[in-house]
Amino acid sequence: MTTVHLETRMPDFDVVIRGGTVATAADVFDADVGIVDGRVAALGARLGSAETEYDAKGKYVLPGGIDSHCHIAQLSGTGLMTADDFETGTRSAMCGGTTTLIPFAAQHKGMSLRDALATAHADAGPKAMIDYALHLIVSDPTPQVLGQELPQIVKEGYTSFKIYMTYDALKLNDREVLEVLALGRREGAVVMVHAENHDVIAYLTDELLSAGKTAPKYHAVAHSWIAEREATHRAISLAEIIDVPILIVHVSGGQAIEQIRSAQARGLKVFAETCPQYLFLTESDLDRDGMEGAKCVCSPPPRDAANQELVWRGLETGVFEIFSSDHAPYRMDTGGKLRNGPKAHFKQIANGVPGLEVRLPLLFSEGVRTGRISLEQFVALTSTNAAKLYGIYPQKGSISVGADADIAIWDPDCEVSISQSMLHDAMDYTPYEGRTVRGWPVMTFSRGDLVWADGNVNATPGRGRFLRRDKSYTIYNRA
Repeated sequence: MTTVHLETRMPDFDVVIRGGTVATAADVFDADVGIVDGRVAALGARLGSAETEYDAKGKYVLPGGIDSHCHIAQLSGTGLMTADDFETGTRSAMCGGTTTLIPFAAQHKGMSLRDALATAHADAGPKAMIDYALHLIVSDPTPQVLGQELPQIVKEGYTSFKIYMTYDALKLNDREVLEVLALGRREGAVVMVHAENHDVIAYLTDELLSAGKTAPKYHAVAHSWIAEREATHRAISLAEIIDVPILIVHVSGGQAIEQIRSAQARGLKVFAETCPQYLFLTESDLDRDGMEGAKCVCSPPPRDAANQELVWRGLETGVFEIFSSDHAPYRMDTGGKLRNGPKAHFKQIANGVPGLEVRLPLLFSEGVRTGRISLEQFVALTSTNAAKLYGIYPQKGSISVGADADIAIWDPDCEVSISQSMLHDAMDYTPYEGRTVRGWPVMTFSRGDLVWADGNVNATPGRGRFLRRDKSYTIYNRA
């Protein structure tokens, strides 16, 4: 009798996502996605066997979102801590289809950048559930910071930093802006600019308060679109003097957009970012009953419906490179927006709105499903462009062989009525309460691990990895 020994064949892949429609910033195609050791190993029809398989038939398979502007475990210039730390923030992000966050290590006056980084890492390391990088906030550009600390820190993989043209505790004067821009040019870093004219805002604020106009709606009056337009123009002009690319963050309306569009038409490397609050809120939301308007106080503030339409047009026509959340979570209590009491005037209300988890569904529903933007544009705006601009491409931001298997599977027909009770952050409200969207991520993979599915969080604090970044792919590899 002959004995036949049959070899047990090992699976070809650790994971295969089968039958979905894959979308990148360039293409949309039907394919299986094979994953080995946390990376995309193959794309194609009828891929081989896998230890674990997921059926994506009838669904979109998209790169995980990259939220490149959010405030997590950050102390504000006025001494207020955000409600979300890296555990709740990364949890909320991945439940909304985002797989990478880039929040801030914030320097305060008299503080070294090293101390700011140490503070951020102390919270992120043991708590983050998905991968993250860090921007720096530079508020005290001393000779020590500009001459020694910052150049070395950029070389260590922190290749972007943010500066402010407003806020008492953060603002830089024009000379300081020029010096930081010059350093950005020398070291090959991306400089992000919060562009609002501080003195205009301070003057209007004093005038309004003197007239007894204290309600949340007057925040939008004080933070005039003129202040944003002027500062945007000035930031672009200062960058032009240094001949350095810049990114204008959280652009709210048409006047600032026109400054950016004009600069881009002249061939300047001026990039722009906008956020959900400028597409889905208006200044009328600051005029809700009582202190309800405080929920929508952010800077710059939402503008009127006409400006909202201009922001949409900027997304459609490519003025904007990035769509981020600018998630700045302060609860509606005495430890958050109302720490100065239930009758605080608008200047005393903490600035910022939450948006980590709903960023992608809002844009998908009102952008992709309505035909205002294509699926490829959606991927570019919410993932690929950020990966390229901030030096983590092609590791992140793409479904391609060799890339990290950071993937969100979307049900394009899933209808959801947004409510705070369904979200996973540490907040007690969402400004989008009651808004219905169509399209929601039903599974999220981080480096091949299924971290969110069927309403369940499967990741544990500390699994997220810190990303040391290269120079900007967008700036240094663009044809």
